[in-house]
Amino acid sequence: MSSSPTDPRFVIEGATEEQQAAVDELVKQFLLTDSQLEAITKEFRRRMEEGLVADGKVLKMIPSYVTKRPKGTETGSYYAIDLGGTNLRLIRATLDGKGGVKTEHQKFTLTEEAKARTLFDFIAQCVETFLDDRNLRPTGQQPPISMGFTFSYPVQQTSINSGILVQWTKGLNVPGCVGRDVVRLLQDALLRLGLRVKISALVNDTVGTLLSSAYANPSSQMGIIFGTGTNAAYYEDVSNVAKWKGPNPASGEMVLNMEWGAFDSDDFAFLPFTPHDIKLDRKSINPRKQAYEKMISGMYLGEIARNIILWLADQRLLFDGRSSDILNAMWSIDTSYLSAAIIDESPTLSEIQQVIEKTMGVPRSTLVDRRILRAIAHLVGERAARLSSIGVVATLLKRPELLSKPIHIGIDGSMYEHFPNFECILAKTVSRFIPEHQFKNISFSLAKDGSGVGAAIIAMLMATED
Repeated sequence: MSSSPTDPRFVIEGATEEQQAAVDELVKQFLLTDSQLEAITKEFRRRMEEGLVADGKVLKMIPSYVTKRPKGTETGSYYAIDLGGTNLRLIRATLDGKGGVKTEHQKFTLTEEAKARTLFDFIAQCVETFLDDRNLRPTGQQPPISMGFTFSYPVQQTSINSGILVQWTKGLNVPGCVGRDVVRLLQDALLRLGLRVKISALVNDTVGTLLSSAYANPSSQMGIIFGTGTNAAYYEDVSNVAKWKGPNPASGEMVLNMEWGAFDSDDFAFLPFTPHDIKLDRKSINPRKQAYEKMISGMYLGEIARNIILWLADQRLLFDGRSSDILNAMWSIDTSYLSAAIIDESPTLSEIQQVIEKTMGVPRSTLVDRRILRAIAHLVGERAARLSSIGVVATLLKRPELLSKPIHIGIDGSMYEHFPNFECILAKTVSRFIPEHQFKNISFSLAKDGSGVGAAIIAMLMATED
């Protein structure tokens, strides 16, 4: 039997010695110490430096070709296509000249056919619907509509409006696209429909989030996504980007798309892999890729929890060894179930009972079962939030000269917005690694829908280039 956990949250009232010992084992695996996080952060910084020197490294540190910042005083309506993990959005963003943006958007759910084969034709059809519904479609006499294109997958950007797809992530795997220019693929699809639309900027979702945040708050330095997947972008001094061979921008800086979800994917040596993470990775559609993302993102946390639940059930330490067809199916446990478990404070944990018996299809559960499930949700969620701080701290410490003045970080995504305590744990953990006199200069805020609005803002910056 292992020793009792030091954190009283994980002492399970009514548990047998064997059940408590199993929970104690999970606590050891999932509750990370500051020294563990410090060692991982040091490696993260090293990987950042590698990616600034040469292409093809684990952290890709991709130049975005975005070299300007919005002033917050610009006005007008601009358009964007925002392709995320599961949805596509068409956006009209109207800038008020005072840092505020009014948005009108239409959401489309990616069909299985689009995910498997016809993605770019599907996007073009959605653009056509959006424009036709609003009588915005340009005729032959009118100039084409300029749109930013938020594409939240790894591309090797070759200009502000071209980029080669490096790999698919987040469950998309459309054949014939890797190694090709995604703007050309989309532009061709738009032409097939006779649409006078020009893709003027290719934007990673984190770059868009940063630019959206910068329009509202000029001190913005980072844009982060903590949602279905995770990634970040930040303003870097071009003189620090050894691999950059283009002309130095007048601003002296450029937004870099870090593609940080891939951290530690090459050797699995620094992140705190458990057997439950290894099982998830092995059975995923992209094994040995996106290791960091798989520990902290909404797409994966439910599956980590499912692996833990089955591990306990197989030892007859949960649900008296019972399972269900639902529980035995990969990806059947949504991360929202963990959120529900964390916030359930009822005496009988009735919400958790509903999740177990109705949603998961397990016939019966005891109060101890429900307490164990709540502990699992806390452990998986807290590890995700604390690990999320690593990338934030490493990036902030990369440009320490900026920490003496206000720095704003815009964050979008369902984990940051909705997962219980995520925002609080993230900020608290960052504060442990940044000196107090500097941490007080850092502010975080939700940059809701930032990726699409940011693409529209970059389209605006391109339109006003001259």
